[in-house]
Amino acid sequence: MDGADSVDLRQLRCLVAIVDEGTFTDAAAVLGVSQAAVSRNLASLEQALGVRLLRRTSREVTPTSTGLRVVAHARRVLGEVDDLVREAVSGHAQVRIGYAWAALGRHTLPFQRGWSAAHPETELHLVRVNSASAGLAEGSCDLAVVRRAPDDRRFESAVVGLERRLCAMAADDPLARRRSVRLADIGGRTLLVDRRTGTTTPQLWPEGDRPVVEETHDVDDWLTVIATGRCVGMTAESTANQYPRPGVVYRPVRDAEPIAVRLAWWRDDPHPAAQAVLELLSALYRGDR
Repeated sequence: MDGADSVDLRQLRCLVAIVDEGTFTDAAAVLGVSQAAVSRNLASLEQALGVRLLRRTSREVTPTSTGLRVVAHARRVLGEVDDLVREAVSGHAQVRIGYAWAALGRHTLPFQRGWSAAHPETELHLVRVNSASAGLAEGSCDLAVVRRAPDDRRFESAVVGLERRLCAMAADDPLARRRSVRLADIGGRTLLVDRRTGTTTPQLWPEGDRPVVEETHDVDDWLTVIATGRCVGMTAESTANQYPRPGVVYRPVRDAEPIAVRLAWWRDDPHPAAQAVLELLSALYRGDR
């Protein structure tokens, strides 16, 4: 058994209490255990890690340089465990909704305010995670806003609305003078895409008229390159609402299919707030009609 396997939370709590209180006696009083138990836990921790964590004299107890680092890590670990326990016993007092590039565009603020008014007991957090599942697979969120159907069978999803497909281009691009563009206008250009999370592929164009494709994995980089005029981009309407950028303009692509906005969740463990989120988002997008 290695050191990590033999470290437990009681040992970490004893170490932090000793450092905070200054003596083994005071640490024992705070923790509600005997001084002998505090000493045993510290000795077990030092043995498991193979390092001295505290300097003990007749007057004081101070951490070694290694001890200072271990105490800092111990505080973070204990804090995360406390957060985990609070969330587990609170009955899902929060809901985290992930998204990759853009959240809900112009519906983002109405959604946040509408949720707070209707569900004050459940705190809402929007989390940006640039992955195919917008953080769902990574455990970073409970629900996810995605713009293509998940291909992972562990997830279920439902369409909440549709968004126009827009072309992003430099402000001085000749196409920027138009009110809208067609797919054929973009076919001979270099298209900047995010294959992991994006909704645009060369298959939108007929074979023989497809744009050259370059890749990026970050919306800020995407906008920075497009502003130079070297590439154009294709994106959902929400991106234009959430990321206005000097030097970049967005124009509707009038012959491109709209993009479906979906809410995704774990098939075998949906968050209790999933249905309420689904209903509110669907109502907001219905207002576009």
